[in-house]
Amino acid sequence: MDLPTQARVVIIGGGVVGCSVAYHLAKLGWSDVVLLERKALTSGTTWHAAGLIGQLRASSNMTKLARYSAELYTGLEAETGVATGFRQVGSISAALTAERLEELHRQAAMARAFGVPVEELSPDDIKARYPHLSVEGVTGGVWLPTDGQADPANIALALAKGARARGARVQERVRVSGIAKAGRRVTGVDWVADDGSAQGHIACDMIVNCAGMWGHEVGRMAGVNVPLHACEHFYIVTEPIEGLSQLPVLRVPDECTYYKEDAGKMLVGAFEPHSKPWGMHGISPDFEFDQLPEDFDHFEPILEAACTRMPMLAEAGIHTFFNGPESFTPDDAYHLGLAPQMDNVWVAAGFNSIGIQSAGGAGHALSLWMEAGEKPFDLGDVDIARMQPFQGNKTYLFERSKETLGLLYADHYPYRQKATARGIRRTPFHHHLLNEGAVMGEAAGWERANWFAREGQEREYRYSWKRQNWFENAAAEHRAIRENVGMYDMSSFGKLRVEGPDAEAFLNHVGGGDFSVPVGRIVYTQFLNSKGGIEADVTVTRLSETAYLVVTPAATRLADQTWMERQRGDRSVVITDVTAGEGVLAVMGPNARRVLQAVSPADFSNAANPFGTAQEIELGMGLARAHRVSYVGELGWEIYVGADMAGHAFEVLREAGRAHGMALCGMHAMDSCRIEKGFRHFGHDITSEDHVLEAGLGFAVKTGKPGFIGRDAVLRKKDEGLAARLVQFRLTDPEPLLYHNEPILRDGEIVGYVSSGNYGHHLGGAIGMGYVPCRGESAEDVLASRYEIDVAGTRVRAEASLRPIYDPQGARVRGDAEAIRDTAA
Repeated sequence: MDLPTQARVVIIGGGVVGCSVAYHLAKLGWSDVVLLERKALTSGTTWHAAGLIGQLRASSNMTKLARYSAELYTGLEAETGVATGFRQVGSISAALTAERLEELHRQAAMARAFGVPVEELSPDDIKARYPHLSVEGVTGGVWLPTDGQADPANIALALAKGARARGARVQERVRVSGIAKAGRRVTGVDWVADDGSAQGHIACDMIVNCAGMWGHEVGRMAGVNVPLHACEHFYIVTEPIEGLSQLPVLRVPDECTYYKEDAGKMLVGAFEPHSKPWGMHGISPDFEFDQLPEDFDHFEPILEAACTRMPMLAEAGIHTFFNGPESFTPDDAYHLGLAPQMDNVWVAAGFNSIGIQSAGGAGHALSLWMEAGEKPFDLGDVDIARMQPFQGNKTYLFERSKETLGLLYADHYPYRQKATARGIRRTPFHHHLLNEGAVMGEAAGWERANWFAREGQEREYRYSWKRQNWFENAAAEHRAIRENVGMYDMSSFGKLRVEGPDAEAFLNHVGGGDFSVPVGRIVYTQFLNSKGGIEADVTVTRLSETAYLVVTPAATRLADQTWMERQRGDRSVVITDVTAGEGVLAVMGPNARRVLQAVSPADFSNAANPFGTAQEIELGMGLARAHRVSYVGELGWEIYVGADMAGHAFEVLREAGRAHGMALCGMHAMDSCRIEKGFRHFGHDITSEDHVLEAGLGFAVKTGKPGFIGRDAVLRKKDEGLAARLVQFRLTDPEPLLYHNEPILRDGEIVGYVSSGNYGHHLGGAIGMGYVPCRGESAEDVLASRYEIDVAGTRVRAEASLRPIYDPQGARVRGDAEAIRDTAA
């Protein structure tokens, strides 16, 4: 077998995603591209995919990639001569409950914000477009005319042919048997022919893991974590139905079903609530175009509901009962990007039953990332760096996969928490909080108190698109922070110790702030990329002449540590994750100082401990470190205490707080307070795509300091002027709720969407943030317009502000007593 001994990149896996990566790299001019497929192209999952091509995804950029896929598939047939079968038949989603209808209407509003054609439908409208459907119990729906369906295998084969035509080598029946590594880099792959007739080694500059349900195993060979697990996925295909003509794709998520007409037959598939994990003991090396054993008992309840919903199915014979494996990730988002554990191992895997509609865009985005060495736009939703190390645990993946397949069609309620594979990461205060009525949520595997139930109140979520059962609990916690004092657990936030003789110089290179500060000083800043986009939003505390503590959001700890590691070069610096070593309790509110003075002899006055400084303190009978910072816009301290003394610290603070009416608070209250103050949420309000100046964070970047990443982009933007501004909005109607992605209308025209939202309990209405285009305009021009937010199809008037609506002067954080009284009044 005449395979090359050297390549720029080796792609492992010849499903639709691997073929797309090869196609797009070749299109960029990469000639020495080698794709290795262990059996035949498409023989894993691609060949039996349903081929639904939806264009509306959960975020703007994911929608952009899905739309790119549809556009690509439209032209592939003319380019390659391989028929992709792409037909733009449109799609209907039908709701059976009022809650689902609100979800669909919110999705329709989001579609308008993202530029995707959409139309809300009544039950009669649905019946007119889909006469075979019983609309009994249907509350309404939405129509997406640009959605469609296609032939999955032929799309992959067309991409492979296009890749070959541009010089890529696509080789079937060759298995990767080993991966050679040197430090943090792969140096090549060993291969063996499927029939054992040949073997060899390809030295390469990088690899791309596109191995689908084998992606976890291939990841381990390469020394990287690729968390995914295969599940059984069921559908039936009927015998030909007389008179059946082309129909839109139909989804009835409340019954877990989707329907696709294909060549006069109906395909009916399901995403059942409790799925069946598969492949726990490995996948047979002979697996190729294989089907799994039928399990009619498992599928029967879904099919019975489908026959009632579409009566013609009851008369049609079943031609095929299909059961095939597909891979699912812990959060139902696929994996894309450069793996954190290695510096030249890329991943595109775990597509959660949306591989066909995603493959074109994913291959395009990854190829641009590989070419430039930087993300082409924000890919945080799918960046594999979001995955925590423990999520590669096979038992965890088995338990979580029971739920994730069904979540595709479950109600996507705001604040919905995963029910499986819970309780893995617990802060030192976990049992204390549970004893006090905490209702836990999960972030990056951490169990976090989201809200506190009252005595006798059920301690679980009751989900809704309206006010949920904890709304008043969070409101009371919010008021405690604003009016008195509250305490919440921040232990899950990432804590990275940066230490060594070059620590100061290194941070001054990687961060926009000035870290040449005295010991005990806290610097709030961002890590920027070369375009001035925000890679991380951090606070950095100088602990000593040679050591700093970088605090990051829980979900981005690994990504932020990886970013720093890759910028370190030959500097003498060690970066260590110390998150689990310290518990952190935030004591926030006008009376925070009184509580702390009751438990510590330290001086917490403005003179001795001004905002933005940290000090070592005695606390009760133990030791701690008090950081005077705030994410809620009030006077307060974050108390860092070693895990060994954390329980004692909690008990001492809790007891002292009782005398001052201190409330225990959760993450929901923290978030509602931060959005009133206009503080940004990383991943929503600020991302790698958002310029730090347009995000309103120029104050945290010190351009007088030379040599930091992104400095030139910041200076250019100052010269060019802003193209957009991040604006804070308050709805004038106190009833509607904002979450994210609601369209922003300026003088009646959609100009953007809400990046994050929550309820402002102090301000008396929902608060949202969002970018508004403003090229050539002053701040006054931006604010002179009339603004509305589209909430599920209803336009709601909104007040706009470029300064924090709550305490714009920041007096409360600084502890200015007179100003605080004025603000409270």
